[in-house]
Amino acid sequence: MRSLKLGLVATAAFCALSATAQADCVKVGAVGEAVTHDIAVLFSTHGLANIIYGQGRVGKGPVHTKCEDGSGTTTCHSSQTACKVTTPKTCLGAWLCFPA
Repeated sequence: MRSLKLGLVATAAFCALSATAQADCVKVGAVGEAVTHDIAVLFSTHGLANIIYGQGRVGKGPVHTKCEDGSGTTTCHSSQTACKVTTPKTCLGAWLCFPA
């Protein structure tokens, strides 16, 4: 009886992991460039959030942001894994999305 229960638990765990692995997930990225470091981070992270929303996805895990200082501006690249949850939204670029 104990081995039957263990087998059922293992099967349930395998099915749950299989369903998670089949989700439509991709890595999404955005770039922000501005005169100051803080504004460049703001542009890249908020742009990323809007792109993910516009694609009908939801972010999973942490947002990774890497910035490089140039001669007059700072450029930041943000990325995050995002999984499909709804249909894509109508957006004009990364900053203006309309609710469905």
